[in-house]
Amino acid sequence: MKKFLILLFFIPSLLFAQAKVDTIEIYSKVMDKRLKAAVTTPSTYDGSKQFATLYLLHGGSGAFSDWHQKVTEPGLVNRMAEEYNLIIVTPGVGPSSYYFDSPVMDSVQYETYITAELIPHIDSTYRTLAKKESRAITGLSMGGHGSIMLSAKHPDLFIAATSMSGVMNIDTRLWKVPAEFSKLRQTQQKSMLGDDLVFDAPFSTYTAVGLVDKMMENGIALLMDCGVDDFLLETNRQMHQMLLKNGTPHDYTERPGAHTWEYWTEALPFHLLFIDQYLAR
Repeated sequence: MKKFLILLFFIPSLLFAQAKVDTIEIYSKVMDKRLKAAVTTPSTYDGSKQFATLYLLHGGSGAFSDWHQKVTEPGLVNRMAEEYNLIIVTPGVGPSSYYFDSPVMDSVQYETYITAELIPHIDSTYRTLAKKESRAITGLSMGGHGSIMLSAKHPDLFIAATSMSGVMNIDTRLWKVPAEFSKLRQTQQKSMLGDDLVFDAPFSTYTAVGLVDKMMENGIALLMDCGVDDFLLETNRQMHQMLLKNGTPHDYTERPGAHTWEYWTEALPFHLLFIDQYLAR
């Protein structure tokens, strides 16, 4: 029987303290390493019924605990699990790995990890409704890229996918960042993708904008939002225009804000409101 490391996130707010947060450690066979994830269950989780599940992804230099420890509203994830009566999973992945499978690095196989290892593990360990109609995915920044990319490539797993300030295109020439940062990210991308690093159209399927045709075919409910002062705004506008052009139904919003935890803290309830329309209970 597998042993799990259990950690309770203690939060100042007692209002939603009844939601339980487990930290589990999962062995990835494909990458031969162990990875952590936080699993939040609502107070109604008593073994008598099954629950819909939301996968909530972190950003490029983040960790599995970010959504519990960095939000500007303490206990936000707990509150969302309570209000929507669902399980929320926040997995950890490698920095700047974009949630794809690298063709050249065995240590960067996060698409396979999420879809073929983590999700089956959660479904076999927790009382989930283990079907696409009861499973959704979202994330911030790099996690937004992961959400849109993974759902486009694996429509059998998710009914809805959303992105907050997402990296809709990994081409840093579209990012409003210092040249040094842009070059650093390009170097990291090159090390992971090798000759498969393609910036110009037709876009590579390693970047979210390269999957718009799959999004059109899949019929997954899509929502993307981005702050007007965010350095990734142009990549989101590009994705929005491409989806408009190929006729893919989606919701798109720009609102005041930048690439900050204040923005993502405000965004998550909005995304849950959208996702809840589609989740089957």
